[in-house]
Amino acid sequence: MWIVRDAITVVTKGKQEFLDITPEIEAWLVKHEVTNGLLVLTSLHTTVALFVSEFQEALLEDLKTLLSRLVKEQDGYRHNDPRYSDCDRHNAASHLRATLLGQTLAFGVSEGRLDLGRWQSIIFAELDGPRERTLAVQVIGD
Repeated sequence: MWIVRDAITVVTKGKQEFLDITPEIEAWLVKHEVTNGLLVLTSLHTTVALFVSEFQEALLEDLKTLLSRLVKEQDGYRHNDPRYSDCDRHNAASHLRATLLGQTLAFGVSEGRLDLGRWQSIIFAELDGPRERTLAVQVIGD
């Protein structure tokens, strides 16, 4: 058994965007010659989320709509108020949305491939960009 740890950089262009990073993770597996094991992917940022879904434009637009309904951009958040927080980005909504979507994923790896269903993709959600972001990748395998 062995363990491989690394980091992947993602550069975003917009305030909020969804990216299919499945090809990058699969390329990482090939580069590190991972055959079988468990891959853990973690965002190192509190305003980035990771989730698995179908990477389909209409569905992602629906998700953006849902997130904006659940977490309004400005709603009297203490995180945005200098009396309670030293955050000058006023990005409480981004933090709350990331919390709802999650920031860590785990996948089985079999014969060098991620154990994903036909329509499943690993989706990176930028919620407070544009920025350069880092994902931690760790595999335990053989």
